[in-house]
Amino acid sequence: MAKKSNETVVEELSVLLASTYTLYLKTQNYHWNVTGPMFTTLHTLFETQYTELALANDEIAERIRALGAFAPGSLAEFSKLSVVKEARGRSSAKEMIQTLVADQKAVVKAAHQVIDAADKVGDQATADLGTRRVDIHEKNAWMLHSHLE
Repeated sequence: MAKKSNETVVEELSVLLASTYTLYLKTQNYHWNVTGPMFTTLHTLFETQYTELALANDEIAERIRALGAFAPGSLAEFSKLSVVKEARGRSSAKEMIQTLVADQKAVVKAAHQVIDAADKVGDQATADLGTRRVDIHEKNAWMLHSHLE
């Protein structure tokens, strides 16, 4: 793949990485701090989701490296790039769920941007990574949203 065509793919992957990392951090924060009658269920669900996100961070960063670029790796860079904003203050369990549903959907959009950029340059491996992320984040959003019904 030509260097110029790599740039947009790497830019979109960097947004996906930053967003995934920020969602990972927020989900782990909520895991530590959730309270209320749904504590055990949410504590376990949040742990399952942040554990998967930790692995995703590595996969996305390694794809950026495989494309010959350097992955962003600081909180400052992630803050600038992420479509997910960090958690501030205390939230109720219901607010945590609502926030995470919205964040999962935002990461789905970021993953679609990766797929679109990769498809334009014929980068099937990156498009596949994006597709896997869409599937996972759509499922996570559904699982979280089910607690609000």
